[in-house]
Amino acid sequence: MVLKRKLNMSGKASTSKPNIGLSGSDGLSHAYVQYPPLRCNVPESSGLFYDDGNKLLLSPTADQVFSWKVGPFDPLIGPTTDSIREGPIIAIRYSLDTKVIAIQRSNHEIQFWDRETGEAFSHKCRPESECLLGFFWTDSQQCNIVLVKTSGLDLYAYSLESKSLQLVETKKLNVSWYVYTHESRLVLLASGMQCKTFHGFQISSADTVRLPRFEMAMAKSEANTKPVLAAEDVFIVTVYGRIYCLQVDRVAMLLHSYRLYRDAVIQQGSLPIYSNRIAVSVVDNVLLIHQVDAKVVILYDLFADSRAPISAPLPLLFRGLPKSSTSSQSSGRESESLNSNALSIHEAVTYANAWTFLVPDLVCDVANKLLWKFNLDLEAISASSSEVPSVLEFLQRRKLEANKAKQLCLGITRTLVLEHRPVSMVAKAINVLVTSFSHSIKTGSYLKGLKPEKRSASVEQNTGADVTAIGTDVTGKSVICESTTRVHSGSFHKASTVTGLDSEDEYLSANPIENSKEAQVGVKMNNENSPRTGAHGAYVMQSSLQSGQEEPQLTSAAISPDEIYSFIFSPVDEEMVGDPSYLVAIIIEFLHSANLEKIRVLPNLYVLIIQLLARNERYAELGLFVLNKILEPSKEVALQLLESGRQDAQTRKLGLDMLRQLGLHHDYVLLLVQDGYYLEALRYSRKYKVDTIRPSLFLEAAFVSNDSQHLAAVLRFFTDFLPGFKNTSEHNRYYRILNEMNSALTV
Repeated sequence: MVLKRKLNMSGKASTSKPNIGLSGSDGLSHAYVQYPPLRCNVPESSGLFYDDGNKLLLSPTADQVFSWKVGPFDPLIGPTTDSIREGPIIAIRYSLDTKVIAIQRSNHEIQFWDRETGEAFSHKCRPESECLLGFFWTDSQQCNIVLVKTSGLDLYAYSLESKSLQLVETKKLNVSWYVYTHESRLVLLASGMQCKTFHGFQISSADTVRLPRFEMAMAKSEANTKPVLAAEDVFIVTVYGRIYCLQVDRVAMLLHSYRLYRDAVIQQGSLPIYSNRIAVSVVDNVLLIHQVDAKVVILYDLFADSRAPISAPLPLLFRGLPKSSTSSQSSGRESESLNSNALSIHEAVTYANAWTFLVPDLVCDVANKLLWKFNLDLEAISASSSEVPSVLEFLQRRKLEANKAKQLCLGITRTLVLEHRPVSMVAKAINVLVTSFSHSIKTGSYLKGLKPEKRSASVEQNTGADVTAIGTDVTGKSVICESTTRVHSGSFHKASTVTGLDSEDEYLSANPIENSKEAQVGVKMNNENSPRTGAHGAYVMQSSLQSGQEEPQLTSAAISPDEIYSFIFSPVDEEMVGDPSYLVAIIIEFLHSANLEKIRVLPNLYVLIIQLLARNERYAELGLFVLNKILEPSKEVALQLLESGRQDAQTRKLGLDMLRQLGLHHDYVLLLVQDGYYLEALRYSRKYKVDTIRPSLFLEAAFVSNDSQHLAAVLRFFTDFLPGFKNTSEHNRYYRILNEMNSALTV
């Protein structure tokens, strides 16, 4: 892809009024570009080109090509260089294994350059009958490179040994222009008088799939003229693993959306536009529609049923600019002493005429040789909506800043509880978190974000949980693997009932295409084998969520039950005063959601419920919670019942019964001894044959009671029932103490 600076009719670069957004300004923005940019200013460069197959920004000179790796984006990275032959450059791309450089020299010739040997050869088209529009490399097993010509597609296999191209297949079509993205592996070929008839091919690693021919909608102008569609009016975007085609209709001022399936192309509504020049970006599966002339951006989340924007149109801001740049901008004068990293007033301009937008989330300032990356302000987005469940669902789907999204979800939910919002509202919010966590456990995405040591512990604690990835559901997973039967039934808007669907990796959208029958069979098998129908545990180690500490490996914003306890319920318990009934009601709603998703909850949450009820002396209600199995039996719960039962005999009895029910005889006996009920503990030990507690504990408890009869009874018990005890030092010591106590009583 060549990046050209747009010129006006006089041949001079057109200018626009600066629209400067500063990090220190009062303006609100949901999207921004972060300083510093990647500087790619090369002397005597013939232009900038973008190789989306390898995520390379290229700047060729007469005999060299400078390349910057921009995926992942690093503004401080330096370029690598390769030697090339002199000549005109229309397009340039590296092969996917980066061993070969292909350069389009003219409308009929491509030159190939072997980076290792330096050898080169040229491939020429027939100049009398066809014109070369462009080319791209593929990872297909059948071919390596595709040439797009006015006569159709030529699929070639590149031979490194023979330094030649071998024709594999030809697709004969009339082509006016084309659009292609490596992310989708999809090429759309425009034809017809208005260039609104399209043929599509997805050339993936396993197969080449031809889409049905389709036409794009175009409104007629008042003069009844027929507008012609241009290449810059069509965008291919990949969102949540699904491939969409977006088309600008300037007459109707609409952006039409088309969903691409294996056997159909379905228009899925239209979005309003407010500018003649439109650009599209995708950041973390969020669609950014840039209204370039209006200098604002509108965000859409296509996962939701609604086509309403996430927020109102807002400007794009620069963030992190150095003080030298901001001071020069605010005064309107350029500083002569700016260092090499600072921006001039002409460089810090949003939506300049020289901006060229790159797939999926980059923009290149061709005039100033700068590359910026778009980012989302999740905090500003979450603060701009009062629909809390929708905000939480949106945040749970984020992956690029999963840790920040997780902290925002925890903070929002904690605030709801602290502000005593209606229980129904808080219940909906908590249900979003629980459902998202359940889905992430079933798909394995939650464990992908954990460190290896945490992951192993999580797998061990997820007793019975299916943490392997579910068989790929055809809904929303691949470009054309769904059948039109499901499309016409209206299911294409509702890709999943799970709110926290994780965005798919790049390769999913380039998978081999299934036919309609295979897709329907896959749906049936996934429904029958879904882990949602079986119980699974969800003991997961608490992940570190320290404020301001970003974990790069975290790829899921899902929140475990233990994190909900540690960062929501426990802090709220410390801050709230008065009647704890409200917090108990919220916790019960959480337990209800966890039960529906068959997620086990750690005992510390049940312990908190006991503490809250006992604090308010609601022992009768506490008893009902235990009898109705709302509190899951465990050692921790039993011990807390015993602790809280110091003021209520019935509650203490519930704790004792739970210890016996769980078969924790050792803990029960030890607790009795610690509480001074050592004689009762001896009787219980004899009845249940508990021999794991040292005799010294019983003897010391009897000695502390200062009752010689009790001490004698304990000594007699161990002498009779513990073989060899009479010959131990413990027996001799306490026998001597007993004699001393009896002597003192006699005196």
